[in-house]
Amino acid sequence: MDIDLNLLHRLFRAHPWHGVPIGDQAPEKVTAYIEIVPSDTVKYELDKPSGHLKVDRPQKFSNVYPTLYGLIPQTYCGPQIAEFCMAQASRSNIVGDGDPLDICVLAEKSITHGDILLPVVPIGGLRMIDGNEADDKIIAVMRDDAIYGHMKDIYECPPTLVGRLKHYFLTYKDAPGARHRNTEITHVYGRDEAHEVIERSMRDYEERYGELKGLFESLRTR
Repeated sequence: MDIDLNLLHRLFRAHPWHGVPIGDQAPEKVTAYIEIVPSDTVKYELDKPSGHLKVDRPQKFSNVYPTLYGLIPQTYCGPQIAEFCMAQASRSNIVGDGDPLDICVLAEKSITHGDILLPVVPIGGLRMIDGNEADDKIIAVMRDDAIYGHMKDIYECPPTLVGRLKHYFLTYKDAPGARHRNTEITHVYGRDEAHEVIERSMRDYEERYGELKGLFESLRTR
């Protein structure tokens, strides 16, 4: 059956993971798809098959996301990400978590809901390991933001802000009084290393979803 690709492109929105380009200036500047904002009391997550935002679960405890949070389109945490994590953290038996690369975005303005795209500038990241899975969190600033937009590297951030991010991701899955943590953060890293992580996630994506990416690119350019 013949399919009018131009008609499909006009009738249906792009899939936030596969159909939205990461940006021509990646890794220096990328597009972020925001799933969660700090005022959310439930955890929203991209439903990967449909491309819609879904409720993953209510927040069980009193933790609140300290920044805008989402994913970087057309990235994937696979073998390249795992290899880099093992080398940087001196670990073995690490695998990628099989998801798009996570991103936290610093912004002055209050953004009231997710399911939006933001142009951002990566400035660093957290090397998080969840069980035996590499689960990096890229930290970025919203492009042209009045308060954070001048920052080029995570080491320009107030230490208390970085500490807040670390505390959140180290505790957000823990029940009150839990003695054992499944997550750990081995490093806080700067802009250059964040660029390396993004580039590796782009190569992992190309390896796993290259044909799909080509299809969406053809739709965009028609």
